[in-house]
Amino acid sequence: MISCLCFLTPIGYCTLYEDNGYICQLSFGQTASQKVTSALQKAKTELEEYLNGTRKNFDIMLSLQRGTIFQQQVWHAISAIDYGKTKTYKQIAENIGHEKAVRAVGNACNRNPLPIFIPCHRVIGSNQKPIGYNGGLKIKKYLLELEQKCL
Repeated sequence: MISCLCFLTPIGYCTLYEDNGYICQLSFGQTASQKVTSALQKAKTELEEYLNGTRKNFDIMLSLQRGTIFQQQVWHAISAIDYGKTKTYKQIAENIGHEKAVRAVGNACNRNPLPIFIPCHRVIGSNQKPIGYNGGLKIKKYLLELEQKCL
């Protein structure tokens, strides 16, 4: 059974979803239905710590069963980007052995069910500027600036 928890953060409302102890989704925005579980409470605490600049890595259990094999490869490569660092969509495509799949990498980032936890905000354009983010560019820029401030 999927449970969810909605709460206000410096970037607006975030809603976390949990299934059998694994965090399976983070969405930007509000939801009315809530059931607090220990996994959701832990994820909320870790997300709040990250957004307050006191956490750089997450210890929660994530579920990525919703994506295709290609999407999971992209998400795994993105998860390896260090806090405060960035990589381009092209670099991610090259890292996973699909150097011509730059747009597909962008689409996988857009379908990332766990933004912030899988830090697709750290993936930028070849011009070294933030482009595209399923939470909006304002949130992407905020997260990048937060990480630079907290290095």
